[in-house]
Amino acid sequence: MSLLLWLRIAFILLLIVASTLLHAVPLLSLGVLKALLPFRSVRRAFNPLLTGLAESWIAVNSAMIDAFTGTRLEVEDAPGLQRDGHYLVLANHQSWVDILVLQKVFNRRIPLLRFFLKRQLFWVPVLGLAWWALDFPFMGRYTRRQIAKNPELGKRDIEATRRACAKFADIPVAVMNFVEGTRFTPEKHAVQASPYRHLLKPKSGGVAFVLDAMGEGLHAILDVTIAYPGGRPSMMDLIANRVPAVRVHVRLRPIPAELAAGNYQEDRAFRARFQQWMNGLWQDKDAELDRLLGT
Repeated sequence: MSLLLWLRIAFILLLIVASTLLHAVPLLSLGVLKALLPFRSVRRAFNPLLTGLAESWIAVNSAMIDAFTGTRLEVEDAPGLQRDGHYLVLANHQSWVDILVLQKVFNRRIPLLRFFLKRQLFWVPVLGLAWWALDFPFMGRYTRRQIAKNPELGKRDIEATRRACAKFADIPVAVMNFVEGTRFTPEKHAVQASPYRHLLKPKSGGVAFVLDAMGEGLHAILDVTIAYPGGRPSMMDLIANRVPAVRVHVRLRPIPAELAAGNYQEDRAFRARFQQWMNGLWQDKDAELDRLLGT
């Protein structure tokens, strides 16, 4: 890379660090106070302040994308989105850039997106504590083999989901779930022998647990499809202005009443119905990616 490009990258990274510290310090201070005063009235008073800081942080990141890249964001939007709604947001996952894209599309249009994160991410400097202050749920993400050896591990994630959803009951929320559970790569696609052209197999358990815990409190599902016509990018590709376009399709889906509550772990018939519904949704998404990519 040329010296000019290195200077550009260094300058943008410096701005990202400055914005992160500017927003994270007051956010962490409020988060600690909220934890030390665990009363519902305190939580209700602090949540709008914490959300406002997070939305300001996202707005600065989005402004930097507009200012320092030529990336075109082409969005086919769903009408009727509500700032005070309660949504379950489902999306395909290819890159860390997905998170910036989702935040740019939805910031201040729906409630703050809250992601289910791997427990190890709590230890990411500054960001881990910021996610904790914003009540992002941290999960164990155990494999089927680990759960088969120790079923208690699976129950821990279920309980963590229920505790997170209980916190969200009092506030507008958009619970974000990357259903594939990991970023798409051709290698993972081949290992899975995935039946989808552009997607890994969906993992239905996390979606089922959220619907079970919050089904009656959710307004709808936001089904989001993200496509990169120029190829799957890295975060460095975005900073270096190597992402020509991002195409996003947003579909508002009703929550099937028969799937809003059920015992996914123990009821085999319910689990089969739920997986069949999820697979159908993923078939639609695969076709949508075909269209967005022009393939």
